[in-house]
Amino acid sequence: MRELIPTIAEWRSAGKRIAVATVVSAYGSAPRREGARLIVSDEGELAGSVSGGCVEGDVLHQALEVLECGGPRLLRYAITDEMIWEVGLACGGTVEIFVEPLEMGGE
Repeated sequence: MRELIPTIAEWRSAGKRIAVATVVSAYGSAPRREGARLIVSDEGELAGSVSGGCVEGDVLHQALEVLECGGPRLLRYAITDEMIWEVGLACGGTVEIFVEPLEMGGE
């Protein structure tokens, strides 16, 4: 998360709310491992990665909802071997991603 700190500082100084998505478990050939993070501003900006692009669009949508309602959520993304060929994906792994609002001291 260290590499995301400058972006977090920039967004916070601009008054933006931020959600953090963290890979909490990864199985199989998942593109990112545990601890990978993506941050999302309330304006829909992204920094970091939780899947190398496979699920970032949905995580963005979910993160914006978390910022709207304030409640964290656990997301699970998986694909079966049959689906791999139907949608043309090379990754057959599973990831669980925890999305929560970034709370700063004093809030």
